[in-house]
Amino acid sequence: MTTCIKSVKEMQALMLEKRSQGLTIGFTPTMGALHDGHLTMMRMAHKENDLSVASVFVNPLQFGPNEDFESYPRDIEADLEQAASAGVDYVFYPSVSDMYPSEREMLISIKSMSSVLEGRLRPGHFEGVVTVVNKLFNIVNPTRAYFGKKDAQQLAIVEKMVQEFNHPVEIRGVDIIRESDGLAKSSRNVYLTAEERQEAPHLHQSLLKAKAEIEAGETRADVIIDYITTYLEEHVSGDVVEVEIYRYPELEKVEHIEDRVFISLAVKFSKARLIDNIII
Repeated sequence: MTTCIKSVKEMQALMLEKRSQGLTIGFTPTMGALHDGHLTMMRMAHKENDLSVASVFVNPLQFGPNEDFESYPRDIEADLEQAASAGVDYVFYPSVSDMYPSEREMLISIKSMSSVLEGRLRPGHFEGVVTVVNKLFNIVNPTRAYFGKKDAQQLAIVEKMVQEFNHPVEIRGVDIIRESDGLAKSSRNVYLTAEERQEAPHLHQSLLKAKAEIEAGETRADVIIDYITTYLEEHVSGDVVEVEIYRYPELEKVEHIEDRVFISLAVKFSKARLIDNIII
């Protein structure tokens, strides 16, 4: 049975009690609108820990002034049902006023890792992410925390935050979960029109084709970027917002593809901005 807890103090006290009993806690932070990607992480948390905990909190700090905070999909009853099916023991569902009871005096700043890719396009976004993740780690006190590789920049920043702030948490990166046609599962896919939904799998196809080009010997990053951009412009009606290649997890731009790299792209459709990536 899944228990829903709304109070920060109650959740923190309960989790400290569970840890004092020697129990391990697997934690999946989410903004709700759960899909198979979230549920895969929750199942892993259930399998690898004594307790599985998930949070459902649409964090206002990571939304820009023109982004979809108010319209972001919310359905806590459906989320609780889904979480229960994935073996979650506790869902933490706090209010904004309980998470942020007063105007914040303390800010967490990020240097180079948030100045590229999504961070460059969404100023302040990752500062909002690390702020809420720090708070959630202090409230839930997890042994392991699960993040999807779909948001690979976020994963790299959270891993760096854990290292620099000495959080005693193991970060588990979970592979992208996709629809049968290759589209990365996302809460924002519901915003796509029928035509856009038919086009959206080309994001993944462009990355697979780029990977094949690299495996065939192409190492020039600008050539791969042009290849992906051209393919997308020919196959989707949305605007190609970015195609970038960075060393991973350092998030340093590269001219030649060597070692481990991260290819990231974003396409803006009429009501949804979709991202996808591949790590090679």
